Amino acid sequence: MATTSIARLTADMPKYIDSRTHAVLDYLTAGAFFALGVSMLGHHSRAAALAFANAGAVLGLSLMTDYPGGVFRKISFETHGMIDAAQAAMTAGGPMLLGFAHEPEAQPFHAQAVVEAGVIAATDWNSENIVNS
Repeated sequence: MATTSIARLTADMPKYIDSRTHAVLDYLTAGAFFALGVSMLGHHSRAAALAFANAGAVLGLSLMTDYPGGVFRKISFETHGMIDAAQAAMTAGGPMLLGFAHEPEAQPFHAQAVVEAGVIAATDWNSENIVNS
């Protein structure tokens, strides 16, 4: 299972982030991407579109995850971790795919991808405060 691979790759990292903290970080990230999208409107449409796509992806995943703050709870927290890795890749690669990787507007996406990698590595994907175990 891919989560096992993520857990194995990050086994030596301290696990400071439980599911409750991860949920808070997810909702803050969705809000930050939304704010980034609004700030890019009118001056960089591709960056704005990517920011809104990321905001929707993070928000949708958060609402669907079985963790504190999840609403529909259809996705396990472990599966959420695998999807987080894909979302981080979308954040990092999006500026290149949309043709603005070398523009200043790409920097927030690259920075967020690095932060997301750190959050993935520092999250305890087996933390106890899961809502529906």
